[in-house]
Formats: sequence, C-alpha cells, structure tokens
Amino acid sequence: MAKEQDKKKVDLKVKTQKASPKSVKESKVGKVKGLVVSDKMDKTIVVAVDTLKKHPKYHKRYVSTKKYKVHDPKNQFKKGDEVTFVSTKPISKDKKWKVVY
Repeated sequence: MAKEQDKKKVDLKVKTQKASPKSVKESKVGKVKGLVVSDKMDKTIVVAVDTLKKHPKYHKRYVSTKKYKVHDPKNQFKKGDEVTFVSTKPISKDKKWKVVY
C-alpha cells in the first residue's frame, strides 16, 4: 500500500514539473535569417534582418530593419549572402549570435 502511494507521488511530481525559463526563452528566439551587409571584420559579419510590422493606430504595414553582429569563425560568408544564425552566449560586447553552417 505504501509503495502505491509513493508511486502516485512520483507520478504527480513528474506531471507538475515545468520547463525551465531558459529553455522557453531559447525556443522563442529560434533561428533568424538575414542578408550579410558587411564582412570587413575578422570572424564577424553584420547581418540585416527585415521584419514586416503593423502600425498600432493606422494599421499600415512597414518594413523594419535591424542589424546584428554575428560570429562567423570560418570567415565563409561574404557581402550579399543569405545567412541563418542563432542566439548564443555573449562572445563580445556586441556579438551574441552565431552562424549556422
């Protein structure tokens, strides 16, 4: 009888465990695609990502561009290439993204 109660408690613990906030945050960011704007730095590229936004009052759609400094350890990508990159731990002051090969 006591063993059955222990099993029920263990089952309840397994069912009620939630995902850690870190894993939830990583899943929100995911992979990002963009266009290489600059490759002048060593092992770093600047990638422009265009997103379509909607104005809250006037409901007009407009393009917003954001630039990211992305770590490219192989210096493989050149200006004009399309790149996919993901979030990573900070590599330097501005670089918090890494290229997916």
